[in-house]
Amino acid sequence: MDDLILEDLLAKAKANLILTHDEDDNLLLGFIRAAVDYAEQYQKVSYAEADLPPSTEQAIIMLTSHLYESRDGSTAGFFADSTAAAGQVWTTVNRLLLMNKAWQV
Repeated sequence: MDDLILEDLLAKAKANLILTHDEDDNLLLGFIRAAVDYAEQYQKVSYAEADLPPSTEQAIIMLTSHLYESRDGSTAGFFADSTAAAGQVWTTVNRLLLMNKAWQV
């Protein structure tokens, strides 16, 4: 994925997380790459050269935020420390990604 797109996603993820420091940028970039990979695998598309649809971008930002706030993967992070809330994040991310899935037979 293009470095400019990664930097844009980093800025949007930090805004979503209300982060004003740069100390976790490398950690966040790792989470963004993982979220983009998840989106590409789920949707069966590659965003190396393609534009991100708005719903896919939002799913990537949400998943990045979730991974950052819940580094152990068991909770929904700072605002909702429950596995049910964590499940809702994944449901929402998958529904956003479903809108641009490349269906194949």
